[in-house]
Amino acid sequence: MSSTSSSAPTRAALPEGTAPVAIALLIAGVATYAFFKVGTVAVGGPEEFAPIAAMWFAVFALAPGFFLPLEQELGRALSHRRAIGEGGRPVVRKVVGLGALLVLIVTLSILVLSPLIATAYFDGDWFMVVALIAAFAAYAPAHMARGVCSGSGRFREYAVIMGSDGIVRIVLCVALAVIGITAVGAYGLAIAISPLFAVAYVYQRRGLQTDPGPPAELREVTPNLGWLLIGSVCAATLLNAGPITASLLAPDDADELITAFSYGVLLSRIPLFLFQAVQAALLPRLSQQAARGEFGEFRAGLRRLMLVVLAVGLTGTVGAFVLGPWALNIVYDADLSGRTLAMLSLSSAVYMLALATAQAVIALQGHALVALGWVVGVVTFVLGTWLSSDEVFQRIEIGLVISSIAALAAFALALRHRLRRGAIPNRSSVMEAITDMPFET
Repeated sequence: MSSTSSSAPTRAALPEGTAPVAIALLIAGVATYAFFKVGTVAVGGPEEFAPIAAMWFAVFALAPGFFLPLEQELGRALSHRRAIGEGGRPVVRKVVGLGALLVLIVTLSILVLSPLIATAYFDGDWFMVVALIAAFAAYAPAHMARGVCSGSGRFREYAVIMGSDGIVRIVLCVALAVIGITAVGAYGLAIAISPLFAVAYVYQRRGLQTDPGPPAELREVTPNLGWLLIGSVCAATLLNAGPITASLLAPDDADELITAFSYGVLLSRIPLFLFQAVQAALLPRLSQQAARGEFGEFRAGLRRLMLVVLAVGLTGTVGAFVLGPWALNIVYDADLSGRTLAMLSLSSAVYMLALATAQAVIALQGHALVALGWVVGVVTFVLGTWLSSDEVFQRIEIGLVISSIAALAAFALALRHRLRRGAIPNRSSVMEAITDMPFET
């Protein structure tokens, strides 16, 4: 009897919401691969699909980078108010105002740079610039809605918003293809409006309802916002830097190769998609151990997790080298060398290790250290891509690998520092770590 009682805390249920988040991530990941396949066929081939792929990676560098921190801080503030019995409507209004300000700033920045973006990134297609702005703006309410749902404990609605985005995108893509529309701008708009359907659905079902409460001061929703914003923008930029850089640096006649490179990046992310879903369940358990002062168990659990991730990453890298070209040809009818796919898989594997370590540091309230680590990664990517080689894609591959290694090293040092300082997680830092997902699907 005593043994059962003593072990109960260790086997306690996972924090509320981890299972729906994990399922939604898996659904969204599968939908991503399907969209690229259906979209390529619908517009006439890889060369024609290149602007859509370019927009895709730009959107998912910008939107999660700028809006994920607002989602995290909104969820944290609402969760705190819920715990003390206060209504959160003033908090929502405050964060929505910050989100609108970010939309305005980034939109104006894109407009100022639009001649360069249209010519250097979208091969002169101005409509894709419009679609990029529309997509960035559309993801603002999606992230705000997710923050309301997580902070209010409505994780089923949270999962609906996260998972249905990809499903709606596929449905729209298939509908456009059946009608016979081949204009890339239409598919760009499908990316732009897809997150709004679930937001409208959840809102109609009163899933975004909040109660009146005391006025919200700015400091209530911004204690970690600056660090989270820096870290999130840099993490999302680093994750999407490969295809974006290829679109900027590759020759004008290399559209088909750029699209194939984008396919390779997606293929290399399969372990990362799966890990992100599993991590939503594993991280809370590690955090519970640290919260109870079981630092020996915390270190051992984190070490085992890292060994598993390392094994998966190495297996994925070897598999990409041996089977990657064949798989890419079967799924997307595209050609890339085993070396390129292995390098992309290696960079994803190291990024996966870095992400796991960064989430552990956030759980231990090391937000500033995580921001610094991602900044180190971005700077390393720029230097590595600039100095490593004369061949465009090889430069990008090397930059991706060494930047992920640099970020991992920074996070490992940060984690060691936080543990030595005796840092322990709290509820809000754990939830921020769980939802620290620098890529969207």
